[in-house]
Amino acid sequence: MKSRTFAYMLAVVHASIVGLSFLFTKMAIAESNPLDTLAFRFTVSFVIILLLVAMKVIKVTYTWESIKYLIPLSLLFPTLFFAFQTFGLKYSQSTDAGILSAVTPILTLMIAGYFLKEKTSLYQKLSIVLSVVGVIFIFVVKGSTINFSDMLGMVLILLSCIATACYTTMTRSLAKDYTPGEMSFFMMGTGFIVFNVAALFSHLKQGSMGTFLSPWSSMEFISSILYLGILASLVTSLLSNTILTKIKASQMSVFANLSTVVTIAAGALILNEKITIYDLTGSILIILGVIGTNYFGGKKEHSLKMNHGYKEERRVK
Repeated sequence: MKSRTFAYMLAVVHASIVGLSFLFTKMAIAESNPLDTLAFRFTVSFVIILLLVAMKVIKVTYTWESIKYLIPLSLLFPTLFFAFQTFGLKYSQSTDAGILSAVTPILTLMIAGYFLKEKTSLYQKLSIVLSVVGVIFIFVVKGSTINFSDMLGMVLILLSCIATACYTTMTRSLAKDYTPGEMSFFMMGTGFIVFNVAALFSHLKQGSMGTFLSPWSSMEFISSILYLGILASLVTSLLSNTILTKIKASQMSVFANLSTVVTIAAGALILNEKITIYDLTGSILIILGVIGTNYFGGKKEHSLKMNHGYKEERRVK
């Protein structure tokens, strides 16, 4: 029980960091393009985790046999997720992305149920749907609708959601064989290589290598990249990989919708944006959905353990 409570606390921290990351991403891409921002973001992440490994704060042990499982994991996240998301945002509106991203917990529920045989009660399923409704409600009442003329962008955003759901499910599966540090080190290293190669290739093709490092003259860009690289990439990776050793993928994924609540709060506190009654209503639905998913999940696990214990006791007698 204590282990689960600790995982819930970490999940709230994770959602809070992700929620604030949208603000810092906006600040970063105001000074640089999205691909360069990703390259710098994962450069910072990889350098930090490389130092932690060198100082033996994080211990990693790999074999050729183990690497074959980490490659698809790191391709799902961060590679495919950010690639689909970045180009999806290029070809669609951010509001479309927000609405579509809300369905990630439902996709995770389906994928984890099929591959990991994770069982969820009816109340858990309804709670997940409630949190999704909360996110969609916030976007819709602000006048956002799905624009089907941006079909390419919508497909790419949906693929990024599928990549996240598959990553969450796969991490849950691999958690028994790899430490959070081992998974995160490989993921940050993959992101560092893929996005830097892509960014440098793009600049070479356009003949703009001289502008690659120019954003680093802005203190606002530096602070944004440090937040995105250290907290929004490395720390969230370590957190999610740790959380998934303690709770189900479906329970973890629903916390992602809390980031919408954090984004609204950050907009009000930092950017002085107005919070409407619709924001509050949607936020309450999200929070109730998150609480319900994990509360009923905890009750289900407790019931299963009690039944298992009872059967064991009868077997001994």
